[in-house]
Amino acid sequence: MSQSNQRFPLIGLFTGKVVQNYGITTAMAKQLVSGRIFLSETGLVGDECAEPKFHGGTERALHQYPQEHYAFWQQQYPERAWPSPGMGENLSTRGMLEEHVRIGDQYQWGEAIIEISQPRSPCFKVNHRWDVPGFSEVMQTTGKCGWLYRVIQTGEVSAAAPLVLIRPGEARFNVKQVLDWYFNDPMNPEKLRELQACQALSKSWKSTIEKRLTTGELENWQFRLNGKPSV
Repeated sequence: MSQSNQRFPLIGLFTGKVVQNYGITTAMAKQLVSGRIFLSETGLVGDECAEPKFHGGTERALHQYPQEHYAFWQQQYPERAWPSPGMGENLSTRGMLEEHVRIGDQYQWGEAIIEISQPRSPCFKVNHRWDVPGFSEVMQTTGKCGWLYRVIQTGEVSAAAPLVLIRPGEARFNVKQVLDWYFNDPMNPEKLRELQACQALSKSWKSTIEKRLTTGELENWQFRLNGKPSV
């Protein structure tokens, strides 16, 4: 999927408020947006995040999650119902998967222009959302995480406006490949140096990659994935 001007219709557009739900403080329970809404540099007007240190901001303004993944999770955990937008996504689509899209892909969306900045890093709150212990680790290992955007140009957007690819990122940096290198082979120096060459990759991921290369140590994922400090 490298050709410019490809058009991808949205299935849904969602925003949410911070509430107490699933036994946690979260904005994961998002609601469908109808009509036009303004997209600022930090996200959709009215969309909130519970942990600004780990979510949101200019490099993580939007989260997109492929609708196709819900069928996979239904097969893995048939005792659950898996409705969208159950991953807290803002954008729901079909036909855009991690192996198809690239870090640095730019899309015209209504009046706005958005750019893929990084894969989504799963956290322990999805474990609570779905009542599946360890779900964040399964999501991370399988790479079915979705991805995040920075906003290049603000403006009004809507679910009726498709995503139109206007500038593809580099083929070697498709989101699935970046996920695999970063999470599933995290201390491979050759792959880390390859990731350093990805100009559009978010500053936070680049900073972590630099620390791995400098220290030779992997950061502790325990709290992010399980919500408990390591002993």
